[in-house]
Amino acid sequence: MEEELGQIKVTVIRGNRLVIRDFKTSDPYVILKLGNQTAKTKVINSCLNPTWNEEFSFSLSEPVGVLKLEVFDKDRFKADDKMGHAHINLQPLAAAARLRDILSVATNGTTLRKVIPESDNCLAADSSINWENGEVVQNVWLRLCDVESGEIELKIKLIKLPSVSPSK
Repeated sequence: MEEELGQIKVTVIRGNRLVIRDFKTSDPYVILKLGNQTAKTKVINSCLNPTWNEEFSFSLSEPVGVLKLEVFDKDRFKADDKMGHAHINLQPLAAAARLRDILSVATNGTTLRKVIPESDNCLAADSSINWENGEVVQNVWLRLCDVESGEIELKIKLIKLPSVSPSK
């Protein structure tokens, strides 16, 4: 049985050095997937360094899954072109939130955990999981796979659901 941990809010901030899929540029958008939940950003026309700043919410439950993203170039008259994909394991974020609950850390800006690039993520650089304004937050740059270049910046927040006491 799945245990609900809370919600994650994923902000797709921006892309950097995305690949060209049209004549001189691309019209990128991002599809995010967590389990059977899916979200899609708006299309940014003619841009290889797009800024989205779009936030999406997903419910998070045990076992903690992997957040996957795919970047596409929107085409009008044919199938959209792939511009790469990436993934990040959300287990370190959930583990940091549990640690925070156990230790009752309350100081704003406390680093709960550092995550390094490994085979179970597509991190472009080390990423810290911090306690910010009452939330567990991870800022990441994900390197896109199976393409010549491209990175996507995300901000991931774990929002705990309030505990429900059993009714009498």
